Amino acid sequence: MERESFEDQEVADILNRYFVCIKVDREERPDVDHLYMAFCQALTGSGGWPLTILMTEEKKPFFCGTYFPKTQRYGRQGLMELLEQVGTLWNTDEAKVRESAERIMSAVHSQRSVPNKSKKVTPLTSPIDDLSLKDGQDLASDAIKKWGTQLIDKAYSTLAHSFDEHYGGFGRAPKFPTPHTLTFLLRYAQDHPEAKALEIVRKTLDGMAQGGIYDHVGFGFARYSTDEKWLVPHFEKMLYDNALLALTYLESHQVGHHPKDAQLAQEIFTYVLRDMTSPEGGFYSAEDADAEGLEGKFHVWTPDEIEAALGKETAERYCAVYDITPEGNFEGKNIPNLLLGSLGKIALDNSLSEYEVLHSLEEARQTLFTIREKRIHPHKDDKILTAWNGLMISALAKGAQVLGNKSYLEAAERAVKFVLTHLLRSDGRLLARYRDGDAAYPGYLDDYAFFIAGLLELYSVIGQPQYLRTALQLQEEQERLFWDEEGGGYYLTGSDAEELLFRPKESYDGALPSGNSITALNLLRLARLTGEERWEKKAEQLLLDFRPVLEEHPSGYTAFLQALQFALHPSQELILAGSLDSAQLPKMRQLFFSTFRPYASVLYQEGSLTEIVPWVQDYPLEPGHTTAYLCQNFTCQRPVQQIGEFETLLTNS
Repeated sequence: MERESFEDQEVADILNRYFVCIKVDREERPDVDHLYMAFCQALTGSGGWPLTILMTEEKKPFFCGTYFPKTQRYGRQGLMELLEQVGTLWNTDEAKVRESAERIMSAVHSQRSVPNKSKKVTPLTSPIDDLSLKDGQDLASDAIKKWGTQLIDKAYSTLAHSFDEHYGGFGRAPKFPTPHTLTFLLRYAQDHPEAKALEIVRKTLDGMAQGGIYDHVGFGFARYSTDEKWLVPHFEKMLYDNALLALTYLESHQVGHHPKDAQLAQEIFTYVLRDMTSPEGGFYSAEDADAEGLEGKFHVWTPDEIEAALGKETAERYCAVYDITPEGNFEGKNIPNLLLGSLGKIALDNSLSEYEVLHSLEEARQTLFTIREKRIHPHKDDKILTAWNGLMISALAKGAQVLGNKSYLEAAERAVKFVLTHLLRSDGRLLARYRDGDAAYPGYLDDYAFFIAGLLELYSVIGQPQYLRTALQLQEEQERLFWDEEGGGYYLTGSDAEELLFRPKESYDGALPSGNSITALNLLRLARLTGEERWEKKAEQLLLDFRPVLEEHPSGYTAFLQALQFALHPSQELILAGSLDSAQLPKMRQLFFSTFRPYASVLYQEGSLTEIVPWVQDYPLEPGHTTAYLCQNFTCQRPVQQIGEFETLLTNS
C-alpha cells in the first residue's frame, strides 16, 4: 500500500480531500495497534497488517480492513473507490456513519476478552484474597496445581497433534518460529521424559536451521516461512525473533549438548552485534525484506554468481551443498539452504562429517558475504525499542551463561546502560522508543516486563546487585502504572498514557510473548530471589485472573504456561557466597549453567546483597573462598567449596 497508494498523487488527493491521514508505527504505538486490531477482527472476522481504519474525529471506527489495492483488482475493492464512497456518504448522511460507529463501539466493548472478576471460574478452593496456610501449603498453590497441570498437558496434546512430522513446526504455511512454544516443550520434556516433546523441538530447530528462513551467508533468521518446508521466507529480519531464537537454541544446547545449537546461537549473536547494534550499544529493530523494490533481491544467488565469486571447483561443491541450481528455488534464483539432504550425501561420499563439509566451505561463505555486502542493502529500521532490547539482553546474558563468552556479557551490559541512560526519565519512568537522540512515548507493559526479564537474566550470570535492585524498582513502577485493580492482570498502557477508547490488555502469546505472560514469570523469579511472599501471591493472582482465557486455548499461551510450569515445580536455589572476583566462581557458574535448569534461581552473596535480600545474611562469607549452597524446597545441602564436591552435588541434585 505504501508503494501503490500512499506515495501516489491521485490517492493522496482523495485522502486529503476527505480525511485527516494518520500513519501509525505499530511498534512505537502497540496500544493503538492492539485497540484497532480488535475492531478489525470483530468487524471482519480476521486481522493483519497493513491495518486500514476509517474513524470519526472522536477516534471511533466505522470501517476496518487490511490491504486495499489502489483500484479494484484481485477481487478486492479499490482504495480510491472506497474513499470516494465513504467521503460522499459522510457529506450526505454523516449521522448514519456516526450511528454505525457507536454501534460498533458498543459491540466491541462488550466482546473484549480480558480478565474480569465476574468471568472467573469459581470456586477454586478459596478466594485469592483470603489466602491462608494449611499443612504448610498455600491454598492458591493447591488450586493452581489442580487445574494448571491439566492445562499444561492439554497444551502439549494440542501441539503434538498439530506438529508437522515431516518438516517440523506446527500446522500449515505460513510457518512462524514461535520460539516460546519450543521453550515450553523443552520444559515439558524435562518434566515428562516419556513424551515426544523433545523430538518435536529437535525436528523444528533443525528444519528452521536448514531452511531458507535462516540466512546461511550472513546469519540471522527471517520473520517467517511462506511455505511448509521453511524454504522461502518473508525476508524481513526482526530483532525479537533473533533474540528469542537464540534463547531457544541455547536452552536446547543445555538439554542435548548438540554443537550445532551452540553454533546457531553464536551466529545469531554475530549477526546482531555486527549489523543491528548502535554505536552506543542499543539494538536496532529490523531489516526490511525488500532491496531495490524487490523482496529477497539482497539474499538470492545464481550459479554463475557463485562461480564468479568462488571459482569452478569450490562453486560446484557450494552449489551442491546449498541447493543452488540453474532453475532456482525462488523466482529463478536461489535461496541457499540445506533442506535437500545433499549435505549428508556429500559427507558420506567423502568420508567426512557434515560439520567438516560445512567447515570446508566457511571461507567460501565469507567470500560470498563480502560480495553481498557490496549490494544495495534492505532498509534498516534503526529505532531502538526498550522491549525488544530487553529480549536481546536476556539472550546475550544466556549466551554468556551457557557459552562462557565474555563479549556477550559486555554487549548485554552496554545495552542495559543504554536503556537506563537514554530511555529512563529522571522521574524513573521507562520510555518505549529511541531514535536519533529522541526518546519518546511512555513505556508499555512489554517494555517493563521484557526489560525486567533481561535484568534478571543478567543478574543470574554476573551477580552485580544493581541489576536485581533495578529490576525490583521497575517492578514496583509496573505495579503502580499497569495493574488493573478491578479486573485483574496488567494493562498494556500505563495510567499516565494517552487516553484511548479503552485500555488494551493482552495475554495471547503470538509472534511475541505477551507482557502479562513474561510478568508472571518475572514475579515468580523475584519471589524466589528475594523471599518476598507478595511477589508470589501477585503471580498466583495473575495466573488465576487469566485462567478463563488460558483454558479456552492453552496452546496459544505457551509463554504464560512457562510461568505455570515454574510455579508448579519445586524451588531450587543456588547461593554462591564469596567475592565476585573469586577464581572459583566462573568454574562453579559454568558447571551450574552447563545443564538445563529452567526452574533454578542463582543468588550471589558478595556482601552487599543483604541490603536487597536480607535473608542471605544466613549464608556467611569466608575470605578467599566461594561457598556454594544448593537448596531445594527450602532445604539446603551441605555447603561445599571445592569444584569436585560442587560437581558431585549438582550431579546428585
